[in-house]
Amino acid sequence: MTDQAAAVQETPPRAITSVDEARDVIRMLDETITALVEVIEEEDRLVRAGKLADVARLSPTKTSHARRYLAGSLRLRDSLPRLRGELGGELSVVKARHAAFQDRLQSNLTALATAHAVSEDIVRGVAGELTRTASPQTYGASGRTPMPDPRHVRPLAVSRTL
Repeated sequence: MTDQAAAVQETPPRAITSVDEARDVIRMLDETITALVEVIEEEDRLVRAGKLADVARLSPTKTSHARRYLAGSLRLRDSLPRLRGELGGELSVVKARHAAFQDRLQSNLTALATAHAVSEDIVRGVAGELTRTASPQTYGASGRTPMPDPRHVRPLAVSRTL
């Protein structure tokens, strides 16, 4: 965990003191969810297009929005028992929006995990092929090709900056 993330977790969210402040937090959460969904959709589009360097450039924006969303959600959650009666139907709208956002976020995380797994499989395949071609293609005493000798393994270097 980074020092900044630890500091965010250690600092308790400031309590909401009025209904107007709660409505401001709800409005900020709506704006943040909208901004996060836009970033997530752009990220999905770029992953599908294979533009991973551009995806990496979205990370600071996504992180900033996510922190803002988390802080607002925690403030609202901690103040709910006191404000529940005064906010009434507004809370059901917030919960529905939050649930829809969670579904969208889960779909994004699944897409990113799939892209990661596919790229990892490709790298492992290339490394295996390099090892296979570097090994002598002979038969062993059992009549099968032996496992590649570690002395014939070639290192594979991958640039993580695209």
